[in-house]
Amino acid sequence: MNNLTIATWNVNGLRAGLRNGFLDWLNTTSPDVVCLQEVKAYESQVDVDFSAYGYSAVWNSAEKAGYSGVLTLSKNLPKETRVGLDELRFNDEGRVIRHQYDSFYLYNIYFPNGQRGHDRVEYKLDFYSSLLEECLKLIAAGKNVIITGDFNTAHQEMDLANPKENQNTSGFLPEERAAVTEFLDAGFVDVFRKLYPDLVKYTWWTYRFQARKRNIGWRLDYYLVNSNFVGAVRDVIVEDQVTGSDHCPVLLKLEC
Repeated sequence: MNNLTIATWNVNGLRAGLRNGFLDWLNTTSPDVVCLQEVKAYESQVDVDFSAYGYSAVWNSAEKAGYSGVLTLSKNLPKETRVGLDELRFNDEGRVIRHQYDSFYLYNIYFPNGQRGHDRVEYKLDFYSSLLEECLKLIAAGKNVIITGDFNTAHQEMDLANPKENQNTSGFLPEERAAVTEFLDAGFVDVFRKLYPDLVKYTWWTYRFQARKRNIGWRLDYYLVNSNFVGAVRDVIVEDQVTGSDHCPVLLKLEC
């Protein structure tokens, strides 16, 4: 059995994160795998040799400059890595990297935002559906799956500070919440909520209204684990004291 720590963090611009202490956090926390979202950069724009910190780096940047993008840093090389989803229409925005490790598949995902005018809610829901279909095929083949990243949805009322005021806000629409429920109904487990059913923790705060100082936030960053693999989970830690982005890092502790 090996102890393993995975981190997820929407850094809201990796270049800004590097100016705001990201490498100090990386050195101090030293996760085995780091899943970053919304990196907003091409590899050529980031002047850091992550191998000097003990990590290999896999990028999936959006075609559009300064937008979206995911990056995975890993101390041990995965057996296999793939960018994007099976459904190709979702693959120009740099939202998905899938890694195969010894005992599980790991998805690092920056889920689409439905936008303030709900312009992209349908696209977002289709993305959720396509991902679920793909993951269920892996599970049917006897594989374990961990999905992590910025889900851009608060699932329950306790997952945001002002649920009543946000009933019509993308990120808390009934159809978006139902899309997360579909994963749970299909056998995935929100392992933070399983371990801490009554604990209110947020992972994102708007930069406006001194929201972080007042802890007016949303829980948008999750680990979903297929039920057969939940026994490997030892803890989920929301590092809400770590600044440097409008999101905070979330750690998953495994013994597998």
